[in-house]
Order: sequence, then C-alpha cells, then structure tokens
Amino acid sequence: MAKPRYKRVLVKVSGEALQGSEAEGLHAPTLARIAEDLAEVRKLGVETAVIVGGGNLVRGAQLAGTGIERAAADAMGMLATVINAVALEGAIERAGATVRTLSAVSMPSLCEPYARQRADAHLQQGHIVLLAGGTGNPYFTTDTGAALRAAELGCEVILKATQVDGVYDSDPKTNPKAKRFDKLTHDEALARDLKVLDAAAFALAREAKLPIIVFSIRAPGSITAAVKGEGRATIVTP
Repeated sequence: MAKPRYKRVLVKVSGEALQGSEAEGLHAPTLARIAEDLAEVRKLGVETAVIVGGGNLVRGAQLAGTGIERAAADAMGMLATVINAVALEGAIERAGATVRTLSAVSMPSLCEPYARQRADAHLQQGHIVLLAGGTGNPYFTTDTGAALRAAELGCEVILKATQVDGVYDSDPKTNPKAKRFDKLTHDEALARDLKVLDAAAFALAREAKLPIIVFSIRAPGSITAAVKGEGRATIVTP
C-alpha cells in the first residue's frame, strides 16, 4: 500500500461537492462518501484540515446581484459554510473519526471559534479539523480562506477537490477539446491565466510556496488517492 506523501494537508471541499446529484442543498450519500474518504486519510496518519464552501446553499456574490448589500450577502454565504460543516461533522463521526469544527464567525453554541493555536492543537491530537466561516470577512472566497489557513497552519499542500479532474486551459464542460495539464508551476499557471484558485487565493498560495493539487471529488477515495500521489489530478508546484 502506498504511503501518504504529506504529514499535514488542507482539503478544500466546495459546497457544490456536497450537493451530489441534487440541484442544491445536501445529498446524504455524497456527504457520507466524502466523510469516509476524509476518515481514511486520517487513518493514514495525515493531519487533516478541511475548509468547506457554501455554494450549494448560498453564494454571496450572486446574492449581491439581487440588491442585497454585498457585505450582508457574504455574511449569509459564511453562515452557509457553517451549515455544511455541521453536516459534514456528523458524517465524519459516523465514519469513525474524531472531528472538531471551528468557525471564523463566532457561534460558540454550534462550534468553536477559530484560533490558529486551537486548530493546530486539534490537528496534533489527531482530530480532523473542519474550518467554517471562510476568513470571517466579506469579499473573500473560501478559496482565499483555504490558502490563508493552509499557510498559517503549516500545511504542506492544498488539495482542491472540484467537479473536474484537474486544471484545463478552458472549461472542459463546454469545450471538448480543452487541454488538461498534469503538472504546472505557479508561474506557468499565472502566465496562462489558469483559474487554479481565485486571484487573491492564488497570490497567497504562491507567496507561501504552497503546492496545489486539483482533482475531482466525484470518484470514491479521491482524497486518499491525492494524499498518496495517485489518481488523476493536476499538480501546481512553486
């Protein structure tokens, strides 16, 4: 059995990943599958932080286009990430792993307030750490939250679980001739204007010299495979 390549990782799970085949909301079988995959990663001895998106419930930037003030819309999006984290927390516990949920938006009756020292201690103690609430600030996406938390928690890599199996030069859903990359450097991704992460997140990851692995979460065991350096993915290196 292949050994994990990393000791500490941050997994970015989008809200869309949690909705599975549903048009919106949460899909219980998909939630269970992702939770079991994360529990398997932890069984390998990998310290695992997970930042959760909220796009399956609320997308702040889209709400802002309906007339809701942008900061308020983004606050609603941050609350959606907490809903998803609470759901994923229960699924991970059912999968047999211990888990702690920390939110950048304080709501202590539901989860712990985020603090770097607390999150680091939980990781060292062997808990999966779910990070909700994004950065706690409007105008920043959960991509940016992922890059920020990965940098401050000393993670060795960002694992970006998406709906496609890597980075392409155009949208493979609309362009069947889109070119897929197996490996890229940060500079190559920037020069080609490839959307690995949003601009602010990518700038932070690049400054922190964090590698990024982009892969599809649709396949069972895809997170475990990425941790082992297996499976189909694009690796973006410093």
